[in-house]
Amino acid sequence: MEQKAYLKIDEKEFAGKRILVTAGTKGAGRAIFDRLLKVGASIVTTARSISEGIKPEQFIEADITTVEGTQKLIAETQKRLGSIDILINTLGGSSAPSGGVMVLTDDDWQDALNKNLLAAVRLDRGFLPQMLQQKSGVILHISSIQRKMPLWEATIAYAAAKAALTNYSKAISKELAPKGIRVNSVAPGFINTDGAQGMIDNIAKQNGGDKTAALKTIMDSLGGIPMNRPAEPAEVAELVAFLVSDRAAYLNGGEFTIDGGSVPTI
Repeated sequence: MEQKAYLKIDEKEFAGKRILVTAGTKGAGRAIFDRLLKVGASIVTTARSISEGIKPEQFIEADITTVEGTQKLIAETQKRLGSIDILINTLGGSSAPSGGVMVLTDDDWQDALNKNLLAAVRLDRGFLPQMLQQKSGVILHISSIQRKMPLWEATIAYAAAKAALTNYSKAISKELAPKGIRVNSVAPGFINTDGAQGMIDNIAKQNGGDKTAALKTIMDSLGGIPMNRPAEPAEVAELVAFLVSDRAAYLNGGEFTIDGGSVPTI
């Protein structure tokens, strides 16, 4: 998404801010990383492998679905940045098989919990002591509209883990706000990432190569998207940039949905 002419970016808005964005090498995480880099942040990101355009000093290789990977990331981030001011947990996703509840094993459930809940919990716990000491900080978790709209065919464990993440975010926001630390979550719907494009391509191959029809199939599976398109990663990044900025200084304990109207209830 190109920056709209009326959206003027203050290139110094995050000057002096130390930020960690998890899973910031692709998709919405990469868009968030790029957006905050433009506005003067001292920023690092993490994933299992680096991607083009990210400098080595901005990247820490770690698998934060594991305790060891999380500990490595915390230690290396503190070594490079000292304390951090903003922690953005974007890691998430599902690799569980489709077919409903009976096909899911304990390993499928544990994988979903590690990726979509426990990684964030462990990182928060690792960085909170310094935030508490400095009496300031912002934590933002990327949840999902599937916490409200679970798809039994494929994403039961993912949706349950994201629901837990939102619940956890709300709980700690009430504890931490009096101590100077804001906590919010963002719940995206369908995002136009490379992974989404791969899904569209696969469905199209199975149905005569019509990508438009394949996209409609995915949107219909979500109950439809009134905006008639997925979100662009940069649109999610714009919301996140606002929420972690001083412009949102009174926003705490909220979940902010960006789904084009997919969720049919208030």
